[in-house]
Amino acid sequence: QVQLVESGGGLVQPGGSLRLSCAASGSITRIVEMGWSRQGSGTQRELVATINAGGGINYAESVKGRFTISRDNAKNTVTLQMNSLKPEDTDVYYCHGKIYHSWTAWNEYWGQGTQVTVSS
Repeated sequence: QVQLVESGGGLVQPGGSLRLSCAASGSITRIVEMGWSRQGSGTQRELVATINAGGGINYAESVKGRFTISRDNAKNTVTLQMNSLKPEDTDVYYCHGKIYHSWTAWNEYWGQGTQVTVSS
């Protein structure tokens, strides 16, 4: 099937930056959309940013102007550049993608998550 593997989380001070990366691999025919969501313990999952195959992008209001999502279609990767980080950005960040694993069938796949902690 398809696997998504994230990297790049960690601990950063308020105002700092982190870059998250996600690589999709496996039986991939076409990637429709990739994105990032986040969730802390006891909180609802929040959609952070998405980017579709045509380059259309959406951001949560809470991250607009601070986060930038980009993708490399040739490498099946998506990146989230996070600047001006705030303590409230602390969460587990999940990469996800709407991916065709055959010419006619698709699923939404999720990575295992990577912890981002913003603290002084």
